[in-house]
Amino acid sequence: MKQSALPPNDQEMTLVQHLLELRNAVTKSVIAVAVMFLILFPFANDIYTFIAEPLTRYLPDNTSMIAVGVASPFLTPFKLSLVLAIYIAMPFLLYQLWSFIAPALYSHEKQLIGPVLFFSSFLFYAGGAFSYFVVFPLVFGFLSQTAPDGVTIATDIALYLDFVIKMFFAFGLAFEVPVITVLLILTGMVKPKTMSHARPYVIVAAFVLGMLLTPPDIISQTLLAVPVWLLYELGIIIGTIILKRKGLDKDHEEDTAAATSSYEHEPSTKSYQGSAQKFDRGFAEQTSNSSDEDFDFDNEFDKIEQEMAALREQPSQEKSNNPKDKPSDDEQEPKRPTN
Repeated sequence: MKQSALPPNDQEMTLVQHLLELRNAVTKSVIAVAVMFLILFPFANDIYTFIAEPLTRYLPDNTSMIAVGVASPFLTPFKLSLVLAIYIAMPFLLYQLWSFIAPALYSHEKQLIGPVLFFSSFLFYAGGAFSYFVVFPLVFGFLSQTAPDGVTIATDIALYLDFVIKMFFAFGLAFEVPVITVLLILTGMVKPKTMSHARPYVIVAAFVLGMLLTPPDIISQTLLAVPVWLLYELGIIIGTIILKRKGLDKDHEEDTAAATSSYEHEPSTKSYQGSAQKFDRGFAEQTSNSSDEDFDFDNEFDKIEQEMAALREQPSQEKSNNPKDKPSDDEQEPKRPTN
């Protein structure tokens, strides 16, 4: 008999112990972000120049970005360094989250954590890179050409940073669609056929998401919606391939067949009723063909009772071959003495 994979911790942790584990995870996360911030802050101005390059290349000559707020020249680079520190430390933050919930996971669930952390981090950064190298040039090139005559484009540095952060995280999270799709398939929550049938709704939801997270132009909306749809299809394909390689569908069918087979071999009252009716008919035929003088009622009744007992023992013998499961001679019903 197979033993289910249980979490490694046999003893359940108390609430205080859970809070201490959570405190340790949060402390390590804060330290990691603080270290990254201290490394990045001295280069904050250079980093901002790099981030603003997709916009500044399309600015008219003799124009530049402006700082409207009094503290914007300091707060904007500070905010950029802090957000970028969180962005870079994201894999470590996810690892701390996993270390907190890992004791409550089963072994087969822990096997998914490593690939999930790797691919989710990779796709998150891939989404940010896609927005910077593909989306920004197209969007800023389109918006700069639509400016009316006589209007000078002078973007505020704080507003531009908010826009960049929003786009980075929007595309980073949108690129997590394959990971979510594969997890839903592998955990058995949704079948690949069901997700394929939901394709029209996913496409509509992707364009609605693009409308909410991107500037009000069709280019940026399409550049977010189309990758989400393609990544959704990629997740279905990958999940189906993994499912077939692991044979999860076959195992599920075998378990269902085994459960059905065991149910069919259980003793049924209908079978006993049918056997009783069969013996009643035979008993009636024997009594009708025999005379009252030479018919031994007690002997015939004992034969029928023995055959009924043998039928009752037959399902238990098919279910288990253990000699202990068979009734002993002492447990058998005593025969009635014959005259």
